[in-house]
Amino acid sequence: MEAANRGAAEAGGKSVGCNIELPIEQALNPYVNIGIHFHYFFVRKTMFVKYSEAFVIFPGGLGTLDEMFEALTLIQTRKIKDFPVILYDSHYWKGILDWLQFSTLAAGNISPEDLNLFTVVDSPDEICQIICERHELARFASCDRGDLR
Repeated sequence: MEAANRGAAEAGGKSVGCNIELPIEQALNPYVNIGIHFHYFFVRKTMFVKYSEAFVIFPGGLGTLDEMFEALTLIQTRKIKDFPVILYDSHYWKGILDWLQFSTLAAGNISPEDLNLFTVVDSPDEICQIICERHELARFASCDRGDLR
């Protein structure tokens, strides 16, 4: 999260940090302008999903995987709008992608379409391209409906 907050701060924007209270020391990073503290993970995840237009998932641990699979499940079940879920660093994600394809899909526990719910990239430019393309599609859809302001 620090990278996103830092990028927003260096660009002159505002950044929001969603901190979870943990028994081990956990604090907001120094680039956060607006800090929100949560006691429960599910509330924090709800806030992430409610206001997101994309998820960019960088290498991380169990919390990262939890948030990634939560977003994918909500998109898969159409409980939230479909937005880009982008996994950065194909080398890092290779093991879990192989598992999804060769174990989970092979066992019939997910459908082939589920593997299209995310995109794996290796450069920041690819991330920007995916998000900008999706944003443009949404803007044109709004224009077609007469909603563009």
